[in-house]
Amino acid sequence: MTKLSVNVNKIATLRNARGGSNPSVMQVALDCERFGAQGITVHPRPDERHITRQDVYDLAKVVTVEFNIEGYPDDRFMKIIEEVRPAQATLVPDPPDVLTSNAGWNTAENKDKLIPIIEKIKSWGVRTSLFVDPVQEMIIGANRTGSDRIELYTEAYAGNYPTNPEEAVSSYQKAAVLASELELGINAGHDLDLNNLRYFKQNIPNLEEVSIGHALISDALYFGLENSIGLYLRKLDSVN
Repeated sequence: MTKLSVNVNKIATLRNARGGSNPSVMQVALDCERFGAQGITVHPRPDERHITRQDVYDLAKVVTVEFNIEGYPDDRFMKIIEEVRPAQATLVPDPPDVLTSNAGWNTAENKDKLIPIIEKIKSWGVRTSLFVDPVQEMIIGANRTGSDRIELYTEAYAGNYPTNPEEAVSSYQKAAVLASELELGINAGHDLDLNNLRYFKQNIPNLEEVSIGHALISDALYFGLENSIGLYLRKLDSVN
């Protein structure tokens, strides 16, 4: 079964636009759980433009499904992981000023940097995942760092899917096969939505988790949160 982890960053973005506590990130996370999501994802950036450090600690007290914290592994992020001990830490190579994740790790060039970071996180009992592009060399490099999983960066797939689905998914399929051979767990995320999710799941062997935020929260404006989560779960469950 492929788990659905809902990224609640956009809820925090909406709250922060006005200030105060409405909408409540914690309440939405609990609702996502209640409606069937198997995970909650957050990405606390240094400028706290959406999820704040306090949000992470507050969520850690109430979330009972898998809690996944994404971020660049600087001292601030590592302190959060050490103190919260989420189920999973997903490491992304984003510098602090980028709008959203826009590339995977160069795991070959950053191997020596990542190895001690991953060792430290794993010593806290936290599963590690590396955000990577679907490139064979990057998958091999991720394995050499000791990471438990990879998260395939799916923006290119989503962009090319409407015109040529087979070509769009090809490199991801090859990357997943290689990752499985190397005994790396496989996650995926970025721009997956109701239009492209089922085909991706259908063609990616051993897909363990998808992290979806922007599209799902946008769909919730039209269909409601409960119905939207149900729609995404059915896309995943419809593929054996």
